[in-house]
Amino acid sequence: MTQSLVTTTLRDDVAVIRMDDGKANALSPAMLTELSAALDAARESAKAVVLAGRQGRFSAGFDLKIMTSGPDAARELVTTGCETVLRLYEHPQPVVVASTGHAIAGGAVLLLAGDLRLGAQGAYQTQLNEVAIGLPMPLFVSELARERLARERFVQATLLAQPMNPDQAAAVGFLDRVVEEESLLDEAVASAAKLAELPSVAFSVTKRSLREVLVNEVRATLSDDLDRVFAAFGKR
Repeated sequence: MTQSLVTTTLRDDVAVIRMDDGKANALSPAMLTELSAALDAARESAKAVVLAGRQGRFSAGFDLKIMTSGPDAARELVTTGCETVLRLYEHPQPVVVASTGHAIAGGAVLLLAGDLRLGAQGAYQTQLNEVAIGLPMPLFVSELARERLARERFVQATLLAQPMNPDQAAAVGFLDRVVEEESLLDEAVASAAKLAELPSVAFSVTKRSLREVLVNEVRATLSDDLDRVFAAFGKR
């Protein structure tokens, strides 16, 4: 029997969605599929969402075995990953992301898609490392970063691919607050429950209006953009 990579626990009206592959929480096709399904289910069972990883690891990003297996498989994975990130970004309920450890590449992108981002204090890194590993940054990553990160730190975090500790990640805009590791999940759930008290229709309609331009632009240009990305990635 295959073990689930994503589990959901209801805490009152909050769906706590946890990614755990027992390793680095790589964003594999299976992980992305289960994450999307969990988000869909939360719309029916909860009023807010907390997305968390396992202790010490939030997510290491797209599965490197697939990313290095060939351009077709890598492109398919990034396409699926982009859609999952956008679904998180436009999810109609409040979404609190609890960064339980290292958040690298696609893991850092998931942080950018949350409404409120809390990070565990500790020797953890957050990094958009695409340029550092020879992958031109996809448009959906750069535009989410432009939307969420401090303007004066945007180049540092994207083009220069600099790793950041939790306090630095908060200063740049990957995180909204850094908390003690042992209280992270409880604080994330409490924050999500508080956000769930906002009028749900006003919240969802406003969220959609704030984000639909970016979402529509990314979806409309994704295929051409990935042509650019993987043409250059193949020449690294």
